[in-house]
Amino acid sequence: MKAEILERLKEIAQKLGLDEQGIRLAYPDNPAHGDFSTNIAMVGARKLGMSPQSLAGKIVAEFGRSMPPAVAKVFIAGPGFINFSVRDEAFARTVIRMRAPAALHSRSAARNSLARKIIIEYTDPNTFKVFHIGHLMSNAIGESLSRLIEYSGAETIRMCYTSDIGLHIAKAVWAIQKHRDEMPRDAAPIAERTDFLGKMYVEGTKAYEEDPAAKDDIEVLNRLLYERSSKDVNALYEKGRKWSLDHFDMLYARLGTKFDETLFESDMAPVGLSIVKEFLTKNVFQMSEGAVVFRGEDYGLHTRVFVNALGLPTYEAKEIGLNTSKFQSHPDLERSIIVTASEQNDYFRVLVKALSLIDQNVGAKTMHIGHGMMRFASGKMSSRTGNVVTAESLISDIKEMVKQKIADRKFEPEEATEISDAIAIGAIKYSILRTSIGSDIIFDSAASISFEGDSGPYLQYSVVRANSVLEKAHVTSNKSQGESHTSKVAGDMLDLVGDESGVSEIKLPDKVGSLEKLLSRFADVVERAQAEYAPQLVANYLVSLAGEFNSFYASQTIIDEHDPLSPYRVALTRAFTNVMTDGLWLLGITVPKRM
Repeated sequence: MKAEILERLKEIAQKLGLDEQGIRLAYPDNPAHGDFSTNIAMVGARKLGMSPQSLAGKIVAEFGRSMPPAVAKVFIAGPGFINFSVRDEAFARTVIRMRAPAALHSRSAARNSLARKIIIEYTDPNTFKVFHIGHLMSNAIGESLSRLIEYSGAETIRMCYTSDIGLHIAKAVWAIQKHRDEMPRDAAPIAERTDFLGKMYVEGTKAYEEDPAAKDDIEVLNRLLYERSSKDVNALYEKGRKWSLDHFDMLYARLGTKFDETLFESDMAPVGLSIVKEFLTKNVFQMSEGAVVFRGEDYGLHTRVFVNALGLPTYEAKEIGLNTSKFQSHPDLERSIIVTASEQNDYFRVLVKALSLIDQNVGAKTMHIGHGMMRFASGKMSSRTGNVVTAESLISDIKEMVKQKIADRKFEPEEATEISDAIAIGAIKYSILRTSIGSDIIFDSAASISFEGDSGPYLQYSVVRANSVLEKAHVTSNKSQGESHTSKVAGDMLDLVGDESGVSEIKLPDKVGSLEKLLSRFADVVERAQAEYAPQLVANYLVSLAGEFNSFYASQTIIDEHDPLSPYRVALTRAFTNVMTDGLWLLGITVPKRM
């Protein structure tokens, strides 16, 4: 429908000498204003020396001479908008097409050699430190962006840059040396082992800040870790590093993320150090009190240290190594996207500028997306002081609340655990993704697990409800197929819920509702979300769609073997489940079988 209207408008624009590439179709807020609207006349009027109203009249008259079959009416509104009303039959036939299982995951298989290649780096946890809710936010946002990019047909490389070297690790190892006898066994639960590491980091940080002697010892230890020159230190380091990485992998699997590449800070340190030294001689960097710095003030930014006075590369230098390595490994890379907290926005402005002076291609194609913070009544988290909310503890708390909420339902213990986990993770992810990426969120535990309204569980429950209707249609159809007087209606329903690609002629309604029209917008919503890096557009759309379906469900008898419109309603239900399931997939949210 939309493509036909756009094509016709482009023909007219070309004929009139207007910019055909700038034509856009929008969805009017008021249904009385039609199904689509364009401001082509208002944009092009000045060029032709006409008033918007006059040009709109000329376009409408031309459009009417060869109206696309799907269009019922074209008319002028307001100061020169051109609105289009689409035939109800066109929306109904769109629903019939959408009832086929969506080919979401096959898009990547259909890529050709000219497909775009995009790296998206996200989560980026620190070994020896807890995986906190900031990492959880980065993971939820990065995974959703990865899926949106992947859905567009681009080759998407999910990358995690894990910090496994640096002063924070020296602080933790220093404390571990003091508490060596208290270290958990390798057979201890992973949560116990990583909790120990987190406590060691907090203790080491406190000592570094308050005890000058401890500070000196930790800085010596930091160099030993870089040089890998102490067998004893290396053994403690390797054990703690493995515990952290094992824990991260467990969390990634639970969150539905599988990274294609994992790069480590320890590997990037020598690469970055070499590049910084090279470009020190080319005046990209300068010496300052024994350290190597980038004078960002020369570019309206701020100065940062890339190699400290001890000759060790800082995090900035390692980032130089990381981001140049991405393009060396993937020379055909179109873009490298980095997702971190917005607190690092200024840092990345400096980094990208330095990268652009080192390699203009790398700098131009590197993009940072900063996300807001998740806040609670106690304020912002802090991993330095130990007052930190871990991702695992948040998921566990919400999962326990969900378990209590569904305690009166007849689920086996194992199923209840599985369902609660899916709902809890869906609730958290939706809470993160429902607002624009740069915004802070106030997490409301009770509201997040509501089965009604603006929540992840509400979306999951809507799909579960629709799937139960389809299951009932399948049972009803099979039952009728076994009777002597086979119901044509039931037979059509069997086609709709079965695997057959062909569907019998289905009676279409004379008039469609808001559900059909909203379903038809899914591709546009996803396309815009991709272009704007805005998962919240998908989340908000799904809430509206679920609301329309639930109104339809409450007001209609979907399955009625004697109602000729029943197969259409089943098709509409299946189209809804396809779109909702795909939309939730784009948000990284799974749908339980039951709720």
